Amino acid sequence: MSRTEPLKFAYWVPNVSGGLVVSTIEQRTDWGYDYNVELARLAEANGFEYALSQVRYMASYGAAYQHESTSISLALALATERLKVIAAVHPGLWQPGVLAKLVASADQMTGGRMAVNVVSGWFKDEFTKLGEPWLEHGERYRRSEEFIRYLREIWTSEHAELAGDFYRLHDFDLKPKPYDVPGRPHPEIFMGGNSSDARGMGGRVTDWYFCNGNTPEGIEAQVRDVSDVATVHHRTVRFGVNGFMVARDSESEAHAVLEEIIAKADVEAVEGFGAAVKQAGQATGDKKGMWQDSDFTDLVQYNDGFRTGLVGTPEQVAHRILEYKRRGADMMLLGFLHFHEDVQYFGQHVLPIVRELEAAEPAEAAEPAERVR
Repeated sequence: MSRTEPLKFAYWVPNVSGGLVVSTIEQRTDWGYDYNVELARLAEANGFEYALSQVRYMASYGAAYQHESTSISLALALATERLKVIAAVHPGLWQPGVLAKLVASADQMTGGRMAVNVVSGWFKDEFTKLGEPWLEHGERYRRSEEFIRYLREIWTSEHAELAGDFYRLHDFDLKPKPYDVPGRPHPEIFMGGNSSDARGMGGRVTDWYFCNGNTPEGIEAQVRDVSDVATVHHRTVRFGVNGFMVARDSESEAHAVLEEIIAKADVEAVEGFGAAVKQAGQATGDKKGMWQDSDFTDLVQYNDGFRTGLVGTPEQVAHRILEYKRRGADMMLLGFLHFHEDVQYFGQHVLPIVRELEAAEPAEAAEPAERVR
């Protein structure tokens, strides 16, 4: 995306019980279908272009119940008019041809508003308790890369062929293909990660790279690394940054909310979650996996959303968002405490300031040379 284009905004679909913070604080957010349909319509009316449905397969770390990601994503798309939906999926738990067929049909039903977020695995128990092997870190990313190449091939070729170590295609013609959207070769493919394996895969095959919450400098480094790989492969990757937003009328009120979330953290659940996810990064050769430098406070929001620093008045939050755009972000992926109320507050009070700041941004600041290389 050109730096002069407006930032895109996505929100985490709360299709998993317990909200987006591992805390006993009141969260006026619900995982159910009716709540999420109303939220999708509110989000669409308040400036959100995308909705990302999480994936959990079993109760863990405060998430007792969960709706499956592809089904809830399709439901939300059919309940809205413009909202694009992103379903998180796990290679190893999905056969890619089956997923490709599902997404193609859903894309046809929604007029081209279906996307996937390919997750290379984070909870070992979800694989082993379903009877599936848990691969070593680098092998999971090799499998994910093949998975993505398979999806792209089957969606775009009438005689799909793939001969990989994990997946194969033999003269296969998927019909119907995904919906024909001008300028879009196939449904968008997202991924997230932090390790060197993830950065390399992102640069080689994905359309979007999601970053866990981080400082502007930390995001800039990831943008640079992934973009360097993409340049070698004659590609362009766009970037999304995760952030948990607490915007309130006063700075003191916003920070009081954050402090209460952390003070009421479910210590046992946070520590259990941290132990489960840190093992993935510890398995990498360079120890650069996700969550490796996350402390207890960071893990209360399970994608490091507090680290992005979107806490304060609408003006403060909007200026912080613009800093991420300057460092290479094309999209902000936002989570909230009380989704209905906070999504409306964002649309009414934060987004107008973001758009004013973007319009006033000097062209030279909006277009850093070669993706902050």
